[in-house]
Amino acid sequence: MSDKMQRIPFEKMLTWITKELKEKESIFGVHKDKFYYNETGKSITLFNKKLASPLGPAAGPNSQLAQNIVCSYLTGSRFIELKTVQVIDGEDITVAKPCINAQDEGYNVEWSTELKVSEAFDEYVKAWFLLHVLMKELKFDKERDFMFNMSVGYDLKGIKSPKIDAYIEGMRNASSTEIWRECKETLLSHIDMFDEFTKEDLEDISPIICSSITISTLHGCPANEIEGIASYFLEEKGLYTYIKMNPTLLGEKFVRETLIDMGYDYIVLNGEHFINDLQYSDGVTMLKRLKMLAKKLKLEIGVKLTNTLPTKIINNELPGEEMYMSGRALFPLSISLASKLAKEFDGDLQISYSGGADFFNIDKILSTGISPITFATSILKPGGYERITQMAKKVEKQLDCKLSGINIEILEDLAKQAINDKHYRKELRLVNSRKLNSNLKVYDCAIAPCTKGCPINQQIPQYVVLVGEKKYDEAFSVIAIDNALPAITATICNHKCQSKCTRLDYDESVLIRDLKKIAVLNAQDKFTLAIKSADIRTGKKVVVIGAGPAGLSTALFLRRNGVDVTVRDKKESAMGVVEHVIPEFRISSEMIKKDFEMIKKQGVKFEFSIDENLSLNELKKEYDYVVLAIGAWKPGKISLSDCENKAISAISFLEKYKKQKGKISLGKNVCVIGGGNVAMDAARVAKRVSGVEKVSIIYRRTKKYMPADNEEIELVISEGILLKELLSPISIKDGKLTCEKMILGDSDASLRRSSIGTGEITMVDTDTVIIATGEKIDSHLLRQNEMNLDSNNFPIVNEKLETNIANVYVIGDLKKGPSTIVNAIADAKTVTKDILIKEGLSSDFKLKSSCFNEKILYDRKGILEDPKSIEKEAGRCLSCNKICELCVDVCPNRANVAIKVNGDFASTHQIVHLDGMCNECGNCGIFCPHKGNPYKDKITVFWSKEELENSENKGFFIENIKKGICLIRTEEGRIINYTIGKDTAISKEMVSVIQTCIDKYDYML
Repeated sequence: MSDKMQRIPFEKMLTWITKELKEKESIFGVHKDKFYYNETGKSITLFNKKLASPLGPAAGPNSQLAQNIVCSYLTGSRFIELKTVQVIDGEDITVAKPCINAQDEGYNVEWSTELKVSEAFDEYVKAWFLLHVLMKELKFDKERDFMFNMSVGYDLKGIKSPKIDAYIEGMRNASSTEIWRECKETLLSHIDMFDEFTKEDLEDISPIICSSITISTLHGCPANEIEGIASYFLEEKGLYTYIKMNPTLLGEKFVRETLIDMGYDYIVLNGEHFINDLQYSDGVTMLKRLKMLAKKLKLEIGVKLTNTLPTKIINNELPGEEMYMSGRALFPLSISLASKLAKEFDGDLQISYSGGADFFNIDKILSTGISPITFATSILKPGGYERITQMAKKVEKQLDCKLSGINIEILEDLAKQAINDKHYRKELRLVNSRKLNSNLKVYDCAIAPCTKGCPINQQIPQYVVLVGEKKYDEAFSVIAIDNALPAITATICNHKCQSKCTRLDYDESVLIRDLKKIAVLNAQDKFTLAIKSADIRTGKKVVVIGAGPAGLSTALFLRRNGVDVTVRDKKESAMGVVEHVIPEFRISSEMIKKDFEMIKKQGVKFEFSIDENLSLNELKKEYDYVVLAIGAWKPGKISLSDCENKAISAISFLEKYKKQKGKISLGKNVCVIGGGNVAMDAARVAKRVSGVEKVSIIYRRTKKYMPADNEEIELVISEGILLKELLSPISIKDGKLTCEKMILGDSDASLRRSSIGTGEITMVDTDTVIIATGEKIDSHLLRQNEMNLDSNNFPIVNEKLETNIANVYVIGDLKKGPSTIVNAIADAKTVTKDILIKEGLSSDFKLKSSCFNEKILYDRKGILEDPKSIEKEAGRCLSCNKICELCVDVCPNRANVAIKVNGDFASTHQIVHLDGMCNECGNCGIFCPHKGNPYKDKITVFWSKEELENSENKGFFIENIKKGICLIRTEEGRIINYTIGKDTAISKEMVSVIQTCIDKYDYML
């Protein structure tokens, strides 16, 4: 496999487009439902030319090949900023691979097109012709409604070289070039392919491809060099000119502080660029001179804001030492620079904008008078090119023919708002990666990351669809298959499923937990009433020690599968921490009762207030299996000198508060040490205690790195509780908590930064200190019962959670210390399955199939929106278990293709990879939920025998399509000859894929 893109001949591209449109109602995978039509007839005028939309791809991976430009145009791009060309090209240019990482804020290590300059020119001319054809054939408009803008770099010497000069002259008038003649002759000889595009239309295509240019210079380029290039384009070439400017103009202090304020404190800047790059005052002076020159020449000079921000590579995000940041983290910087420059020129400045532009801000940017607007990172994410359609429709009504300068007041307000806009702050997407531990399969790879991310593998898309259809009884039946505590988890689950939701790469996760709660409130009581205790299917008995979430879940799962189960607990009632510790304002007793009633109805037996020392030997005389689920109740330890016995454990405090209904005394000032959910609970409860005036949470890192759920932290803040960050407690004495001030250290691979002591001491007033740093298990009790423990005094268990004592299991918090409720349920499923297997019993953990409307799911692709109401949340679910195709969405070159196959597959939707259209940018691997890379791991379609032989990819090359003769690299890596219809050693699945490609997708072979 080569990382070199192959250019598709113009005639083949024509055939491809027309055939795919006719047979699949799509072009390069973009479905016709996503084609953009300007329904209002509104437009803008730029450089005396009409634009039906002021939007388009920024110079980058989405504007370097003809098919990329076609896809952009189809979905609403009308200002096409072509990828930068420069004198070093083709084989001479070195681009590290992978070169793109758009996981959240975007990064790249590209500089310009990887093609030769002459090849890039050919691609742009081909695209120019194709867009004219499509405009007429698809009835987008009657006259040209789009514009190309060329981008060149990086110094005046290179720009004046014969190679780049020929490129510029060709773009100014391509009529004498070979590719122009080829395209024109090809269209003329194939004119009968079209219904709307005529010979007259062909003759009317202007050879003036670009009348405008964007200057892209390298970091450190001096002001006089930039001005010289701009003057050259204005005076010598007569081109409308934009100068690309960098965020470094804002100064290192502003950039650094803004990024830190927005939560991107892990981004490491290179201070040298702020010193060596163009300085703000020099840039303003230069622009003033150039504006005077442009006015004299009756041309226009403007700025392109902004170039990407250079940052250091510290966590192997991409190869090399420096990468260039783009996307949502760049928006507040770029728009701030736009505001600063617009004010400098009293609004009289032409600004072409790029820098975190997306659906959520595109209308706001346009309302300032800025136009055109380009984007890159947004369309490198799931939804891909189809995101453009939504943006184009959103701004259509704002279009107003003539640009009339910048409204500096509106722009200034937008710049101020950007820093606090949730869409651009890091908190919106704190998860580092949505990837799962699963390996990417060759076939049938569609998966619901939410289901796999959930410890109990809830069948989330299935019940979300049903809730959306208001089929609450059916939805709850699906939930109850895997979840023994649906009401509790619908209220206080830490919803790890939502950290894997594909919508995180669009906007925000589907509110899965809230949708579960709708089903619970509407259907659980009815479900419980209908339960009939299952018949006992085995003579063996199970005892569960501990009636908390883990123990009760095990009891329910075993009992409903026909096993006799008894639950014992030393407390007077069930549900452990949930019932006795977690405050009522977090979860009501009514919700807890719903789950307990459901468990009781299954026929589980209970023994409470059992005050006995645990003896496994005695228990095994009466029971065949013992499941230990006694939790972690011992107070956690912290290195804190307490001279006055003012420190109490969070768990004991919360239990006492709940038992005594709040009638306790803490004094006026309370400090809570810790950053998890228990710490948040303790702080909120302390705030409710009579006599308490101030509650502070002491944490050694910053709010961003607290392990507590973000919503819990926000609730704490909303209740007036103080977050005292970067403090490490030392001692309590005389009503003072002595703390050492900390600073943040380096980030680890998960982007979590360490805390480092400064030696500086500070005091915090306190009457009571509540320690919420994690409870401990009773390892002494386990050791007494001859259970093997590890070096951390946790029980040693196998993958089935069985200890060294046969048929004795350890689950829940007892296993490794405090964990989550849903992890406890997961342990219960594991143990249940093992016991059922041992007893030769079948399990009722069955996968539910679900109906889905394929068109509806495809319609949701590329559509961004904020959560509005719980009732509408189901409509945001993408049902990734049915249709994924993220690798198709995010590939700029359309090198990954979804095909519909017949054969022995779980799904008719399969992915193939087109080797010739791939440059190994790596973007598909970033967004694939599995481990692996689609461009390496999927069946590859090769366009030459040599490419197959030089690759390690499994795939095929069609040597003779009529005779069905192929060369194949099998899934096992063997290269063999194969003829369609003849017996061979290749798999049935590969045969089906090859046959499908020949029968239905021959245009891409």
